[in-house]
Amino acid sequence: MSESETAPKVHRGLKDVIFERSDCTFIDGKAGELRYRGYSIHDLAQNSTFEETGYLLLHGKLPTKAELAQFDAELKAARRLPPPVLDIIAAVKTAHPMDVLRTAVSALAAFDPEAGDNSREATLRKGVRLTSQVPMIVAAHERIRNGKTPVAPDAGLGHAANFLWMLKEESPSADAAKLLDTDFVLHAEHGSNASSFAARVVIGTQANIHAAMTAAVAALSGPAHGGAAEDVLGMAQEIGEPANVAAYVKRKREAKEAITGFGHRVYRAEDPRARHMREGVKRLSKEMGEPKWYEILEALVKAMAPYARHGVNVNVDFYSGVIYYLHAIPKDLFVPIFAVGRVPGWTVQVLEQLDNNILIRPLTLYAGPAPRDYVPIDRRA
Repeated sequence: MSESETAPKVHRGLKDVIFERSDCTFIDGKAGELRYRGYSIHDLAQNSTFEETGYLLLHGKLPTKAELAQFDAELKAARRLPPPVLDIIAAVKTAHPMDVLRTAVSALAAFDPEAGDNSREATLRKGVRLTSQVPMIVAAHERIRNGKTPVAPDAGLGHAANFLWMLKEESPSADAAKLLDTDFVLHAEHGSNASSFAARVVIGTQANIHAAMTAAVAALSGPAHGGAAEDVLGMAQEIGEPANVAAYVKRKREAKEAITGFGHRVYRAEDPRARHMREGVKRLSKEMGEPKWYEILEALVKAMAPYARHGVNVNVDFYSGVIYYLHAIPKDLFVPIFAVGRVPGWTVQVLEQLDNNILIRPLTLYAGPAPRDYVPIDRRA
Protein backbone atom coordinates (compact mmCIF):
# COMPACT_ATOMS: atom_id res chain seq x y z
CA MET A 1 0.00 0.00 0.00
CA SER A 2 1.43 3.38 -1.01
CA GLU A 3 2.12 6.24 1.42
CA SER A 4 -0.67 8.29 -0.18
CA GLU A 5 -3.15 5.50 0.52
CA THR A 6 -2.19 5.24 4.21
CA ALA A 7 -1.92 8.97 4.94
CA PRO A 8 -4.79 10.54 6.91
CA LYS A 9 -7.38 12.25 4.72
CA VAL A 10 -7.58 16.01 5.14
CA HIS A 11 -11.11 17.47 5.06
CA ARG A 12 -10.32 21.07 4.15
CA GLY A 13 -12.86 23.45 5.62
CA LEU A 14 -14.19 20.43 7.59
CA LYS A 15 -16.41 19.74 4.59
CA ASP A 16 -18.80 16.83 5.17
CA VAL A 17 -17.38 16.26 8.66
CA ILE A 18 -20.12 15.58 11.24
CA PHE A 19 -18.75 16.74 14.59
CA GLU A 20 -21.89 16.64 16.76
CA ARG A 21 -25.58 15.77 16.96
CA SER A 22 -28.30 18.44 16.98
CA ASP A 23 -32.00 18.41 17.81
CA CYS A 24 -32.61 21.74 16.14
CA THR A 25 -32.04 22.15 12.42
CA PHE A 26 -32.47 19.65 9.59
CA ILE A 27 -30.99 20.51 6.19
CA ASP A 28 -31.16 18.39 3.05
CA GLY A 29 -29.05 20.29 0.56
CA LYS A 30 -29.80 17.97 -2.33
CA ALA A 31 -33.57 18.23 -1.92
CA GLY A 32 -33.51 21.88 -0.86
CA GLU A 33 -35.20 21.25 2.47
CA LEU A 34 -34.86 23.14 5.76
CA ARG A 35 -36.69 22.42 9.01
CA TYR A 36 -36.51 24.01 12.46
CA ARG A 37 -37.34 21.49 15.20
CA GLY A 38 -39.16 19.40 12.56
CA TYR A 39 -41.22 22.28 11.14
CA SER A 40 -40.79 23.17 7.47
CA ILE A 41 -39.29 26.58 6.82
CA HIS A 42 -42.14 27.13 4.37
CA ASP A 43 -44.78 26.71 7.06
CA LEU A 44 -42.87 28.96 9.44
CA ALA A 45 -42.25 31.68 6.83
CA GLN A 46 -45.90 31.74 5.84
CA ASN A 47 -47.56 31.33 9.23
CA SER A 48 -45.18 32.11 12.07
CA THR A 49 -43.51 35.23 13.48
CA PHE A 50 -39.96 35.86 14.60
CA GLU A 51 -41.03 35.78 18.24
CA GLU A 52 -42.82 32.45 17.83
CA THR A 53 -39.95 30.98 15.80
CA GLY A 54 -37.45 32.22 18.38
CA TYR A 55 -39.41 30.46 21.12
CA LEU A 56 -39.52 27.29 19.01
CA LEU A 57 -35.76 27.32 18.52
CA LEU A 58 -34.93 28.09 22.15
CA HIS A 59 -37.52 25.86 23.84
CA GLY A 60 -37.97 23.06 21.31
CA LYS A 61 -41.71 23.47 20.75
CA LEU A 62 -44.26 25.94 19.45
CA PRO A 63 -45.57 28.11 22.31
CA THR A 64 -49.08 28.37 23.65
CA LYS A 65 -50.64 31.83 23.65
CA ALA A 66 -49.61 32.32 27.27
CA GLU A 67 -46.05 31.13 26.61
CA LEU A 68 -45.68 33.38 23.58
CA ALA A 69 -47.00 36.37 25.54
CA GLN A 70 -44.49 35.70 28.31
CA PHE A 71 -41.62 35.32 25.80
CA ASP A 72 -42.64 38.52 24.04
CA ALA A 73 -42.67 40.31 27.40
CA GLU A 74 -39.15 39.02 28.15
CA LEU A 75 -37.89 40.29 24.79
CA LYS A 76 -39.47 43.71 25.29
CA ALA A 77 -38.13 43.98 28.85
CA ALA A 78 -34.62 43.45 27.47
CA ARG A 79 -34.83 46.36 25.01
CA ARG A 80 -32.26 48.52 26.74
CA LEU A 81 -28.55 49.21 26.48
CA PRO A 82 -26.35 50.36 29.36
CA PRO A 83 -25.28 54.00 28.89
CA PRO A 84 -21.56 53.03 28.83
CA VAL A 85 -22.25 50.75 25.85
CA LEU A 86 -23.87 53.67 24.04
CA ASP A 87 -20.72 55.66 24.86
CA ILE A 88 -18.59 52.90 23.33
CA ILE A 89 -20.75 52.92 20.20
CA ALA A 90 -20.25 56.67 19.94
CA ALA A 91 -16.50 56.31 20.41
CA VAL A 92 -16.19 53.84 17.50
CA LYS A 93 -19.01 55.24 15.36
CA THR A 94 -16.84 55.64 12.24
CA ALA A 95 -16.07 51.92 12.11
CA HIS A 96 -17.99 49.44 9.95
CA PRO A 97 -21.31 48.51 11.62
CA MET A 98 -20.20 44.89 12.04
CA ASP A 99 -17.09 46.02 13.90
CA VAL A 100 -19.23 48.25 16.09
CA LEU A 101 -21.65 45.38 16.73
CA ARG A 102 -18.84 43.00 17.65
CA THR A 103 -17.34 45.54 20.05
CA ALA A 104 -20.67 46.39 21.69
CA VAL A 105 -21.71 42.75 22.13
CA SER A 106 -18.40 42.06 23.84
CA ALA A 107 -18.87 45.11 26.07
CA LEU A 108 -22.33 43.97 27.16
CA ALA A 109 -20.72 41.18 29.16
CA ALA A 110 -19.41 43.76 31.60
CA PHE A 111 -22.94 44.90 32.41
CA ASP A 112 -24.86 41.63 32.43
CA PRO A 113 -25.55 40.50 36.02
CA GLU A 114 -25.29 36.84 34.97
CA ALA A 115 -22.17 37.17 32.83
CA GLY A 116 -20.24 34.66 34.94
CA ASP A 117 -23.05 32.11 35.19
CA ASN A 118 -22.72 29.45 32.50
CA SER A 119 -25.67 27.37 33.64
CA ARG A 120 -28.16 26.46 30.94
CA GLU A 121 -30.87 28.59 32.53
CA ALA A 122 -28.72 31.71 32.83
CA THR A 123 -27.30 31.25 29.33
CA LEU A 124 -30.80 31.01 27.91
CA ARG A 125 -31.81 34.22 29.70
CA LYS A 126 -28.73 35.98 28.37
CA GLY A 127 -29.51 34.73 24.87
CA VAL A 128 -32.99 36.23 25.11
CA ARG A 129 -31.52 39.53 26.27
CA LEU A 130 -29.01 39.53 23.41
CA THR A 131 -31.83 38.84 20.94
CA SER A 132 -33.27 42.23 21.92
CA GLN A 133 -29.98 44.05 22.46
CA VAL A 134 -28.36 43.26 19.10
CA PRO A 135 -30.98 45.16 17.05
CA MET A 136 -30.72 48.04 19.53
CA ILE A 137 -26.96 48.22 18.92
CA VAL A 138 -27.41 48.28 15.15
CA ALA A 139 -30.12 50.94 15.29
CA ALA A 140 -28.33 53.08 17.87
CA HIS A 141 -25.12 53.07 15.83
CA GLU A 142 -26.95 54.09 12.67
CA ARG A 143 -28.48 57.03 14.51
CA ILE A 144 -25.31 58.07 16.34
CA ARG A 145 -23.07 58.01 13.27
CA ASN A 146 -25.54 60.35 11.56
CA GLY A 147 -25.51 62.82 14.43
CA LYS A 148 -28.89 61.76 15.79
CA THR A 149 -30.08 60.54 19.16
CA PRO A 150 -30.93 56.83 19.47
CA VAL A 151 -34.66 56.19 19.29
CA ALA A 152 -36.33 54.65 22.34
CA PRO A 153 -38.00 51.29 21.68
CA ASP A 154 -41.77 51.09 21.32
CA ALA A 155 -43.29 48.42 23.55
CA GLY A 156 -46.35 48.36 21.34
CA LEU A 157 -44.38 47.01 18.37
CA GLY A 158 -43.14 43.53 17.62
CA HIS A 159 -39.47 42.68 17.18
CA ALA A 160 -39.16 43.48 13.46
CA ALA A 161 -41.39 46.55 13.51
CA ASN A 162 -39.58 47.95 16.53
CA PHE A 163 -36.21 47.53 14.80
CA LEU A 164 -37.45 49.56 11.82
CA TRP A 165 -38.86 52.17 14.21
CA MET A 166 -35.57 52.53 16.09
CA LEU A 167 -33.63 52.62 12.84
CA LYS A 168 -35.64 55.31 11.06
CA GLU A 169 -37.97 56.87 13.70
CA GLU A 170 -40.85 56.16 11.36
CA SER A 171 -43.73 53.82 12.05
CA PRO A 172 -43.35 51.01 9.48
CA SER A 173 -46.28 49.84 7.43
CA ALA A 174 -47.74 46.45 8.29
CA ASP A 175 -46.34 45.04 5.03
CA ALA A 176 -42.84 46.40 5.70
CA ALA A 177 -42.82 45.00 9.22
CA LYS A 178 -44.12 41.61 8.06
CA LEU A 179 -41.53 41.36 5.30
CA LEU A 180 -38.65 42.02 7.71
CA ASP A 181 -40.23 39.65 10.24
CA THR A 182 -40.21 36.92 7.56
CA ASP A 183 -36.60 37.76 6.76
CA PHE A 184 -35.70 37.24 10.43
CA VAL A 185 -37.55 33.90 10.49
CA LEU A 186 -35.64 32.72 7.43
CA HIS A 187 -32.27 33.74 8.87
CA ALA A 188 -32.91 32.62 12.45
CA GLU A 189 -30.92 29.38 12.31
CA HIS A 190 -29.00 27.35 9.75
CA GLY A 191 -27.07 24.55 11.38
CA SER A 192 -23.31 24.54 11.74
CA ASN A 193 -22.37 27.42 9.48
CA ALA A 194 -19.14 29.35 10.05
CA SER A 195 -20.49 31.78 12.66
CA SER A 196 -22.42 29.10 14.57
CA PHE A 197 -19.37 26.84 14.60
CA ALA A 198 -17.28 29.74 15.88
CA ALA A 199 -19.77 30.21 18.71
CA ARG A 200 -19.55 26.50 19.56
CA VAL A 201 -15.76 26.54 19.59
CA VAL A 202 -15.72 29.47 22.02
CA ILE A 203 -18.44 28.20 24.37
CA GLY A 204 -16.71 24.81 24.28
CA THR A 205 -13.81 26.37 26.19
CA GLN A 206 -16.33 27.26 28.94
CA ALA A 207 -16.24 30.94 28.04
CA ASN A 208 -19.57 32.79 28.37
CA ILE A 209 -22.25 33.41 25.76
CA HIS A 210 -21.12 37.00 25.19
CA ALA A 211 -17.70 35.71 24.14
CA ALA A 212 -19.32 33.11 21.90
CA MET A 213 -21.66 35.69 20.37
CA THR A 214 -18.75 38.06 19.79
CA ALA A 215 -16.95 35.31 17.89
CA ALA A 216 -20.09 34.57 15.87
CA VAL A 217 -20.46 38.22 14.88
CA ALA A 218 -16.77 38.32 13.93
CA ALA A 219 -17.18 35.25 11.71
CA LEU A 220 -20.30 36.66 10.07
CA SER A 221 -18.51 39.91 9.26
CA GLY A 222 -16.36 38.17 6.65
CA PRO A 223 -17.75 38.57 3.10
CA ALA A 224 -17.45 34.84 2.39
CA HIS A 225 -20.11 34.20 5.06
CA GLY A 226 -22.38 37.20 5.42
CA GLY A 227 -21.68 39.47 2.48
CA ALA A 228 -23.91 38.04 -0.24
CA ALA A 229 -26.89 40.39 0.18
CA GLU A 230 -24.65 43.45 -0.07
CA ASP A 231 -22.90 42.02 -3.13
CA VAL A 232 -26.17 41.19 -4.90
CA LEU A 233 -27.36 44.76 -4.56
CA GLY A 234 -24.06 46.00 -5.96
CA MET A 235 -24.48 43.61 -8.90
CA ALA A 236 -28.04 44.77 -9.56
CA GLN A 237 -26.91 48.40 -9.48
CA GLU A 238 -24.05 47.61 -11.87
CA ILE A 239 -26.44 45.91 -14.30
CA GLY A 240 -28.78 48.90 -14.12
CA GLU A 241 -31.59 47.66 -16.36
CA PRO A 242 -33.21 44.27 -17.03
CA ALA A 243 -32.16 44.45 -20.69
CA ASN A 244 -28.50 44.36 -19.61
CA VAL A 245 -28.72 41.07 -17.71
CA ALA A 246 -28.00 38.62 -20.53
CA ALA A 247 -24.82 40.41 -21.59
CA TYR A 248 -23.69 40.72 -17.96
CA VAL A 249 -24.11 36.99 -17.29
CA LYS A 250 -22.40 36.05 -20.55
CA ARG A 251 -19.42 38.27 -19.74
CA LYS A 252 -19.12 36.87 -16.22
CA ARG A 253 -19.38 33.26 -17.33
CA GLU A 254 -16.83 33.72 -20.11
CA ALA A 255 -14.45 35.18 -17.53
CA LYS A 256 -15.23 32.20 -15.25
CA GLU A 257 -16.46 34.57 -12.54
CA ALA A 258 -19.24 33.69 -10.12
CA ILE A 259 -22.64 35.36 -10.24
CA THR A 260 -23.36 36.66 -6.76
CA GLY A 261 -26.43 35.17 -5.07
CA PHE A 262 -26.18 31.83 -6.85
CA GLY A 263 -24.81 28.70 -5.27
CA HIS A 264 -24.57 27.69 -1.63
CA ARG A 265 -22.11 25.63 0.41
CA VAL A 266 -24.97 23.36 1.52
CA TYR A 267 -27.74 23.51 -1.09
CA ARG A 268 -27.52 21.89 -4.50
CA ALA A 269 -31.19 22.64 -5.17
CA GLU A 270 -32.65 26.11 -4.74
CA ASP A 271 -32.28 27.49 -1.25
CA PRO A 272 -35.75 26.83 0.26
CA ARG A 273 -35.75 30.24 1.93
CA ALA A 274 -35.37 32.15 -1.33
CA ARG A 275 -38.94 31.84 -2.60
CA HIS A 276 -40.34 33.71 0.39
CA MET A 277 -38.09 36.71 -0.22
CA ARG A 278 -38.82 36.65 -3.96
CA GLU A 279 -42.46 37.56 -3.41
CA GLY A 280 -41.41 40.31 -1.03
CA VAL A 281 -39.15 41.91 -3.63
CA LYS A 282 -41.88 41.65 -6.25
CA ARG A 283 -44.47 43.36 -4.06
CA LEU A 284 -42.19 45.95 -2.52
CA SER A 285 -40.53 47.02 -5.78
CA LYS A 286 -43.95 47.69 -7.28
CA GLU A 287 -45.15 49.55 -4.17
CA MET A 288 -42.03 51.74 -4.24
CA GLY A 289 -42.49 52.49 -7.94
CA GLU A 290 -39.20 50.78 -8.82
CA PRO A 291 -40.22 47.48 -10.45
CA LYS A 292 -36.96 47.25 -12.37
CA TRP A 293 -35.14 45.76 -9.35
CA TYR A 294 -37.42 42.74 -9.27
CA GLU A 295 -37.21 42.49 -13.05
CA ILE A 296 -33.39 42.52 -12.93
CA LEU A 297 -33.34 39.73 -10.35
CA GLU A 298 -35.83 37.59 -12.24
CA ALA A 299 -33.90 38.11 -15.47
CA LEU A 300 -30.79 36.88 -13.66
CA VAL A 301 -32.64 33.78 -12.47
CA LYS A 302 -33.73 33.07 -16.05
CA ALA A 303 -30.24 33.65 -17.46
CA MET A 304 -28.73 31.33 -14.85
CA ALA A 305 -31.31 28.55 -15.33
CA PRO A 306 -28.98 26.42 -17.51
CA TYR A 307 -26.54 26.16 -14.59
CA ALA A 308 -29.14 24.90 -12.09
CA ARG A 309 -28.45 21.30 -13.06
CA HIS A 310 -24.89 21.82 -11.81
CA GLY A 311 -26.16 22.89 -8.40
CA VAL A 312 -25.82 26.62 -9.02
CA ASN A 313 -29.17 27.86 -7.74
CA VAL A 314 -30.45 31.05 -6.20
CA ASN A 315 -29.91 31.50 -2.44
CA VAL A 316 -31.81 33.49 0.20
CA ASP A 317 -29.50 36.49 0.10
CA PHE A 318 -30.18 36.97 -3.61
CA TYR A 319 -33.37 38.83 -2.73
CA SER A 320 -32.66 40.24 0.74
CA GLY A 321 -30.34 43.06 -0.31
CA VAL A 322 -32.81 44.61 -2.72
CA ILE A 323 -35.51 44.52 -0.03
CA TYR A 324 -33.26 46.42 2.37
CA TYR A 325 -32.32 48.87 -0.39
CA LEU A 326 -35.97 49.60 -1.15
CA HIS A 327 -36.41 50.41 2.54
CA ALA A 328 -33.57 52.96 2.16
CA ILE A 329 -31.39 50.98 4.55
CA PRO A 330 -27.65 51.66 4.02
CA LYS A 331 -25.73 48.87 2.32
CA ASP A 332 -23.30 48.40 5.21
CA LEU A 333 -26.23 47.46 7.48
CA PHE A 334 -27.19 44.41 5.42
CA VAL A 335 -24.90 42.01 7.31
CA PRO A 336 -25.84 43.45 10.73
CA ILE A 337 -29.50 42.80 9.84
CA PHE A 338 -28.52 39.19 9.13
CA ALA A 339 -27.02 39.12 12.65
CA VAL A 340 -30.21 40.55 14.17
CA GLY A 341 -32.18 37.58 12.89
CA ARG A 342 -29.53 34.98 13.73
CA VAL A 343 -29.15 35.59 17.49
CA PRO A 344 -31.67 32.86 18.50
CA GLY A 345 -29.85 30.39 16.26
CA TRP A 346 -26.48 31.24 17.77
CA THR A 347 -28.02 30.87 21.22
CA VAL A 348 -29.34 27.42 20.34
CA GLN A 349 -25.90 26.35 19.12
CA VAL A 350 -24.37 27.58 22.38
CA LEU A 351 -26.98 25.77 24.49
CA GLU A 352 -26.55 22.51 22.59
CA GLN A 353 -22.79 22.70 23.03
CA LEU A 354 -23.16 23.32 26.76
CA ASP A 355 -25.63 20.44 27.15
CA ASN A 356 -22.97 17.91 26.15
CA ASN A 357 -19.82 19.96 26.16
CA ILE A 358 -16.45 18.87 24.87
CA LEU A 359 -13.52 21.03 23.88
CA ILE A 360 -13.50 21.30 20.09
CA ARG A 361 -9.92 20.56 19.15
CA PRO A 362 -9.41 19.25 15.57
CA LEU A 363 -6.01 18.30 14.19
CA THR A 364 -3.89 19.57 11.34
CA LEU A 365 -1.72 17.25 9.25
CA TYR A 366 1.89 18.37 9.42
CA ALA A 367 3.38 19.06 5.99
CA GLY A 368 6.51 21.01 6.95
CA PRO A 369 10.25 20.21 6.88
CA ALA A 370 11.68 16.90 8.12
CA PRO A 371 13.53 16.97 11.46
CA ARG A 372 16.59 19.22 11.29
CA ASP A 373 19.31 20.40 13.61
CA TYR A 374 19.42 23.83 15.20
CA VAL A 375 22.26 25.95 13.79
CA PRO A 376 23.72 28.77 15.95
CA ILE A 377 23.19 32.19 14.41
CA ASP A 378 26.89 32.85 13.75
CA ARG A 379 27.12 29.67 11.64
CA ARG A 380 24.09 30.30 9.44
CA ALA A 381 24.71 31.15 5.80
